Amino acid sequence: MKLVRIVMAFCALFALASPASAGKPEDTQSRVIPLSKTKFAVMDGKGGEKIVDLKGQDFIVVSLREKDADGASYAIDRDGVVWWAASISSGAKGHETPSGVYRVIRKERYHMSRAHPDPKGINNMDFSLFFTNCGHAIHMGNTNAMSHGCIHVGKKGADSMFKWATHKTRIVITREHYLPFVYYDLIKAGYRENKNTPAHIRAYLKKMVPIKPHMELPPEGNASHARDAY
Repeated sequence: MKLVRIVMAFCALFALASPASAGKPEDTQSRVIPLSKTKFAVMDGKGGEKIVDLKGQDFIVVSLREKDADGASYAIDRDGVVWWAASISSGAKGHETPSGVYRVIRKERYHMSRAHPDPKGINNMDFSLFFTNCGHAIHMGNTNAMSHGCIHVGKKGADSMFKWATHKTRIVITREHYLPFVYYDLIKAGYRENKNTPAHIRAYLKKMVPIKPHMELPPEGNASHARDAY
């Protein structure tokens, strides 16, 4: 059953997965650099650095919809299984989504943004997983529209992650690519690129160097075409 869920989820990521809300971005200067599927280097922009290893924990990684990132979210369980992946959109210029390692601080199944309410009175932040006190959340939204700082996810992805996540679930927000570390997980689950794969993911796959488990990071510039593995 788990394998079936993974295959269905990856269809959402590579076949293209609403208005959002948020306060002033907290931190768009820090860097969160993936070192492996579970390990991340977090630099605070003031010279401080720490390593966060989430092995054995449930967590979500969001690689923002920005240059040099995936534009996708990934849900990883405590066994290291990437059981859901989906394309996303994130904060527009001037409303950038903050980066960092957070926890789910609040869950709201039905929610309307107070800062940016829908003029039609329709909830625009359903399935919200809030991760900052400024109103940033992962929630159901239009993945073709950039947000005011939140993470837009399609309905299936938002619903699935909302039901699965708890207040102990970590949320990693990075401005770096994460896909190389989970690429072989996707292939194992049956992923194949198709005509519905989002353009930004197709473009990255052409130059991406996938990272095999226990493989050293490839030297910069030593890129190969991921499509060759299909």
